[in-house]
Amino acid sequence: MSSQSAPATATSSSTNFFGWLYAAFLDPLIVQSILRLYKFLTSSIGHSATPYSDNLTKFREPSPDILASDPPSPTQATFTSDEEEVSSEVYYNPRLDPKNYLDGPLSHNPATRFRQMLARPGIIVAPGVCDGISVRCALEAGFSCLYQSGAATTASRLGQPDLAIATLNDFVKAARVHCDIEPTIPVIADADTGFGGPINVARTVWEYAKAGVAAMHIEDQIQTKRCGHLLGKQVVSREEFLTRIRAAVIARDSIPGGSDFVIIARTDSAQVLGMDEAITRLQLAADAGADVCFIEGVRTKELLQQTVKALEPKPVLVNVISGGLTPSFTGQEAESYGAKVIIFSLVSSVAMVHACREAMRMLKKTGTDFSTAKGMDPKQFFEVMGLEKIVEFDSKAGGSAFTQI
Repeated sequence: MSSQSAPATATSSSTNFFGWLYAAFLDPLIVQSILRLYKFLTSSIGHSATPYSDNLTKFREPSPDILASDPPSPTQATFTSDEEEVSSEVYYNPRLDPKNYLDGPLSHNPATRFRQMLARPGIIVAPGVCDGISVRCALEAGFSCLYQSGAATTASRLGQPDLAIATLNDFVKAARVHCDIEPTIPVIADADTGFGGPINVARTVWEYAKAGVAAMHIEDQIQTKRCGHLLGKQVVSREEFLTRIRAAVIARDSIPGGSDFVIIARTDSAQVLGMDEAITRLQLAADAGADVCFIEGVRTKELLQQTVKALEPKPVLVNVISGGLTPSFTGQEAESYGAKVIIFSLVSSVAMVHACREAMRMLKKTGTDFSTAKGMDPKQFFEVMGLEKIVEFDSKAGGSAFTQI
């Protein structure tokens, strides 16, 4: 009996030892201690392999060695969990320096094109779209940038309010529709909170980039978020917000070939913790690698001007929703206050509600859709949807199915 129990005891001891060793290496205190020891040793011998500087709010001019080197690998980025240490590090990727996008023709790549638009004079006006019809109407009107609103996506695809109901898959499916219609036109897409932890944020970046999205914004609300212009919002800690931003940046930098995908940091903390905290969060997010800063619910032009000044040279995005927390700035007004991007999140969705309500009301009342059609026949409707291009393409390929329409 004892000869059989001895191996079992040895196996148990071995299992306990390796179990303890495994748990020790996963213990956050031990891991943090190892990281700090490594950081101390490397700094003591004058070695540094991180794309950050000690400047809090502005990028430091890179050395000739950095300019001559390859873009920083995401594995080289040193991110710490200590808030004081985080605030002292500034991400810098020489490949993505705005100066690189000042000259030359606009790219056919939507992300590169969006960076060119950010680097060059003039405000970027992006109307909110919610489906293929609204994209067609925006392009017909001459807009050169589009915005995929989370609220509009949730409403159009699910018929639900903006209360964290839509999933990443819902957002990506919508993005494919919006980006495919005119692939060179940049689409800025709402990414809510990133749909989970750091790896979920990374997956969001990768899925959006594959769908053709040029830029995405990620916010600091809790997972059970709501529209930024509703009351009762709650936000996560600074560190959790910065973790989301760092995850997005690392994910972008890990895309093979070097992606120009734009990361926009959005804070909803102004209504919860005050403007000072909101600006501080965006400053830290910019240091962590965010390309554009987005303060949600800014209530006056003076506060917008204050935000722009505190964050310069980072571009600032402002969101205007009729009847929302932010005044109904025009594009020209927002530009005069220093904003670089202005989005009108619900411009198409609200207009569709009004138009559709009226059409349904008139159909119910009169028994016909004649008055609300306003003379538009089916062919005219399909022409708005790109009918002529499809027919032309079919003819060039030798097809004859659509010779008569």
